Formats: sequence, C-alpha cells, structure tokens
Amino acid sequence: MLKKPKTLQRGDTIGVISPASPSYNKSDIIRGADYFEKRGYKVVLSENLSKKTGFCSGTDLERADDMNEMFRRKDIDAVFITQGGYGSARILRHLDYNMIGHNSKIFIGFSDITSLHLALNKKSGIMTFHGPGLCRFNPEELTEYTEDYFFKAVADAAPVGEIKKADEKKWINIINKGETQGQLIGGNLTLICATLGTPYEIDTEGKILFIEETDTEPWILDHMFSHLRNAGKLEKAAGIVIGEFNACRPKIMDPGFHVDISEEDVMAEYLKPLKIPAIQGLPIGHTKDMATLPVGAEAYLNASEGKLYITETATVL
Repeated sequence: MLKKPKTLQRGDTIGVISPASPSYNKSDIIRGADYFEKRGYKVVLSENLSKKTGFCSGTDLERADDMNEMFRRKDIDAVFITQGGYGSARILRHLDYNMIGHNSKIFIGFSDITSLHLALNKKSGIMTFHGPGLCRFNPEELTEYTEDYFFKAVADAAPVGEIKKADEKKWINIINKGETQGQLIGGNLTLICATLGTPYEIDTEGKILFIEETDTEPWILDHMFSHLRNAGKLEKAAGIVIGEFNACRPKIMDPGFHVDISEEDVMAEYLKPLKIPAIQGLPIGHTKDMATLPVGAEAYLNASEGKLYITETATVL
C-alpha cells in the first residue's frame, strides 16, 4: 500500500525545485508562482532553482539537496518541479528515500521527472503525480482541461474518475479490446527504458502501464518497445495506455533502412500479440491538454470502449 500525500488546500505552502534542466526564461517561474499565490497558496523557491551546471540546474548534489530539503521541511506541504528537460536520473543515488517515505507530499512533474516518480514509488513507497510543472501555469500555456485535471488529482477528496479526451474530435486507437484493473505505473518511454537494469527498474507486473513520448521517430520507438519486451515488461502488464504521442513522425534522414512506418504500426506490432487491453491517444504527457495521473493509484481500463478511469483517491484530508 503506497502512502498518500495530504490534499492540497488553500493556504498550503508549495516548495518548488528544478531537479532537471533550468528554465530558459526565468520569468516562467515567476509567472507560475504568481498563479498559485493569487489562488491563496504560498510558494517557496529552492536555493539552487536557477543555477546552471552543464545541462542541469546546479550540480547533482545541489539538486538532490533541494529535493531532500523540501521533503524534510515541515512547513512545506507539496513539492512541485519547474519543468523536465534532462538530469533527474543523475540525482537518484543522492536522495534520502527513507526520509521521503516518512514525509509523503504531493510531488508532481512529467517527462524527465519520470525517473523520480519510478524511484519514489519503488524506494519510498509514496504516491506521486504525473502532471504539469510549475512553468505550465500561465495564461499562454495552461488550458482549462490541464487545470481541471490538475486540481481534480491533487485538491479533490474524490477519485479523478474518467480521463476523458480533451477534444471529442480526436480518436482513441483501440489496440486490444478487454477490461482490466490495477495500479497505474509509467511515464516517459525514454526514461522508463533508462531504469531497466538499475535499482529503480519499473515494475509492471499486474499493473496498468501508461506511456508517453515526444519528438521521437517511429524506428526509435520500435527500439525502445523492443527493449521493454526483451525485459519482460510489456507481457507482465495487466493493461497498457499509450498517450497522444507528440511529433513522433519520421524525419528526413537516411539511417540506412526504411523509416516510413508510423507510430501506430509500432504499437500494433508490439502490443497486439500480447492480447491484453491496450489503447492509444489519451492526453498524457507532452500535449497541449494534459491529464494529471496519480502514479500508484488503482485504475480501471475498459479498452473496448477506449476509456481509462482512476478509481482510487490519491490524497488524504
């Protein structure tokens, strides 16, 4: 049983960290903080938030120290990341998992933050949230759908319920029909694959695996799905939910072999033979409209109807 964080309420204090890359525009952090402060929350920025060391926001130790501190501090109620990018996996060996497990708090982010979700799920035993970072919360980028599902997940005492399409004109690709239920686990495909063979390796057995990806050619998607299949991660899952992949099309290049198959072709080749419920097309991850998913919560997948439901409350009052 995973430990659940406290429901986010007005007056709570949000600690903000950058465990991956620094924000290109520092004003994005200011705008995100302003959004929450205007809604009655307090915002505390970590010490190393805007540093830059190579690809990352500070050294590995500095970024890990910021994360450990935000979980350790009793005056911090939730921990938000600014954005993804690159570098979260570099701090995994420096995190105090025992301390974090005893101080369960809302932790939210996506993309590169997948490394942290999977590590905290496995090593700290806490429920986390795959959803938008602080820098998404501004009038230019934040959609009504993204905002609605964010607050449903972190500030509502009821389960999130159905993860609906953001646009009724869009299509849900039913790869395999059927129904199943289990804990949600997953995130970005590249980062999921990067956990294999490490102490933070994803556990998919009997769970509903959700996967999102962006700007990746179909032949590279094929490579990563082959890696997951070879590691036994696909066949052990109870069900699979593929997000609305963003810009995953062949590019103009010549790697020495034909690259004209689509992402749907790749999904069909790897998932159809499994005969487990599987769908593709929900707004998860690198999409304009983004659903927030509680990682570790119980869910129900009705692949015959192309629907996913979060059936377990992710927070406690």
